[in-house]
Amino acid sequence: MSDLTRKTAVELRELLDAKEVSAVEVATAHLDQIAAVDDRVHAFLHVDREGALDAARRVDAGEITGPLAGVPIAVKDVVTTKGIPTTAASKILEGWKPPYDATIVERLKAAGMPILGKTNMDEFAMGSSTEYSAYGPTNNPWDLGRIPGGSGGGSAAALAAYEAPLAIGTDTGGSIRQPGAVTGTVGAKPTYGGTSRYGLIAFSSSLDTPGPCARTVEDTALLHAVIAGHDPRDSTSIAQPVPDVVAAARLGLQGDLTGVRLGIVKEFTGEGAEPGVLAAFRESLEALVKLGAEVVEVSCPHFEYALPAYYLIAPSECSSNLARFDGVRYGLRVGDDGQRSLEEVMSLTREAGFGPEVKRRIIIGTYALSSGYYDAYYGQAQKVRTLITRDFETAFSKVDVLVSPTTPFVAFPFGSRTSDPYQMYLADLFTIPTNLYGGPAISVPCGLSEGLPVGFQIMAPTMADDRMYRVAGALESAVGTLTPPAL
Repeated sequence: MSDLTRKTAVELRELLDAKEVSAVEVATAHLDQIAAVDDRVHAFLHVDREGALDAARRVDAGEITGPLAGVPIAVKDVVTTKGIPTTAASKILEGWKPPYDATIVERLKAAGMPILGKTNMDEFAMGSSTEYSAYGPTNNPWDLGRIPGGSGGGSAAALAAYEAPLAIGTDTGGSIRQPGAVTGTVGAKPTYGGTSRYGLIAFSSSLDTPGPCARTVEDTALLHAVIAGHDPRDSTSIAQPVPDVVAAARLGLQGDLTGVRLGIVKEFTGEGAEPGVLAAFRESLEALVKLGAEVVEVSCPHFEYALPAYYLIAPSECSSNLARFDGVRYGLRVGDDGQRSLEEVMSLTREAGFGPEVKRRIIIGTYALSSGYYDAYYGQAQKVRTLITRDFETAFSKVDVLVSPTTPFVAFPFGSRTSDPYQMYLADLFTIPTNLYGGPAISVPCGLSEGLPVGFQIMAPTMADDRMYRVAGALESAVGTLTPPAL
């Protein structure tokens, strides 16, 4: 039989249903691939070989059934996993093993999906390249000298390196979609509140959204269906039925978009975007038109303020959320020699435990929330957020979805943007507006530029996740999937 690691989740499930392979064989194949290539990719921070094989044995014994039972998965290291290290790629949580599972992890286990391990990321999900991990960067399987995107570069790279058929990411400003774009994989940000944040180590609570990552649109939709749904433990969780994203993806794969209106955002003029990225986007748009879609230009005048608004709101919320890492209750504790005050121990712990990007954002956020500046910075940013939401609502009264490139550029070389935070932040130029609005968005591979993947972004109204999957499926039917080079 051909290499199991090259199979999609759908193909693996078909083989399992036909009893042609066992879940243990599938898990073992992926664990062996991790052992063979991860010294070069560094997608994983922790591999749970025994846990994955034990879960696979339970599927083989018939204890668990379901559409993804026996299909292995990698989980971003910002999602808590009981008894398995969860560090958020930070020294301040090095070695911490949570006493509980996140809701989405509970749902993965209930679905019979063996968890291969925890993937690398930018520390506390703050970054666009996975260069800010305290445990070293992840390398892009397309070119090991380039970044795999961020913050969820480990999950995307694991897919592109065939170390896992499915992965979990989180998206605060593009951290699922942007890595998907630069690694040639699919990444979806569900509607905010459509997937539970319980057990997610918080960065920006009004923006953080866990979501599915895969190599095909149908696989992504199947995983979305497993992890989505109301959770009473999450106060922001939406108590509504999950849209039928799987049926929508399969409908799209039939290649008919007759009557679907695609909105091109006038303000996304391509400024700062590479010519090759824009060319691949335009070619893909033409392919969707041939499938029956209509293209309409819409104006979203406040999108140009999304980047500065985001970089006030997200750091402000991070400043509040990361105050819990104080060296008292769990994680790293530095300087506790019996001579120092509690305040000194906290300061020393945070100095040693937080990396440069996390410190930068905490400082920005603390300043924006401080007395005398709150209204001028955080308050104003929230007003801009409201205007961006209204732009989306106006646009969606005219079109079914909005489309754009996912990122302005392809994967860049390591070190080329770390010295200039603003240039790094531009990686999320096209993805951030959706996070501020709260709607769903997906990145689908749409071609190559300079031999590297380009992503096509589809944005939909809140709780219309199925709408984006239909267009995503149609795009995949037209342009196909990308095959990373062999490592």
